[in-house]
Amino acid sequence: MDHLPTTEAAVTALREIADAYALEIEVTHDIGADQTSRRTTAGIGVTTDPDGSLPHEAYVELGGRPSVSVRLYPDGDALITVDGVECPDVDRDDVPAFVRAVHEGHAWVTSRRFPPGSFLVVPLPGDRVHKEFISLGLSGWLASRVR
Repeated sequence: MDHLPTTEAAVTALREIADAYALEIEVTHDIGADQTSRRTTAGIGVTTDPDGSLPHEAYVELGGRPSVSVRLYPDGDALITVDGVECPDVDRDDVPAFVRAVHEGHAWVTSRRFPPGSFLVVPLPGDRVHKEFISLGLSGWLASRVR
């Protein structure tokens, strides 16, 4: 597993994945404490955190099916949305493996009868999985992944 020490390194990894799978990619960068979503208490024009660092957040949208977007936070985690299913708290180092698993067809949906519910399951390196409850109905792509 590659270590992605910065938001920019994660964006570069996502650009490489987009190239590998011939996906369109759109990236928006928010740089500075007054611009990033988790630094809402920063004053106007305050660009650095109290420790002097310059926070960098990025939002990435990948074209194709399923729809995938990634919000990379300066704190080292990400929010990945797959066909409307939000997967919060994904470690930045796991973002490329997560997106590859989705586009290579390794992610699946499980369902249970009681209590009723469906989950998106995405395999990660080291025999780990990210499992996320699906609160909305299944999209066509999600329904095609039910096991």
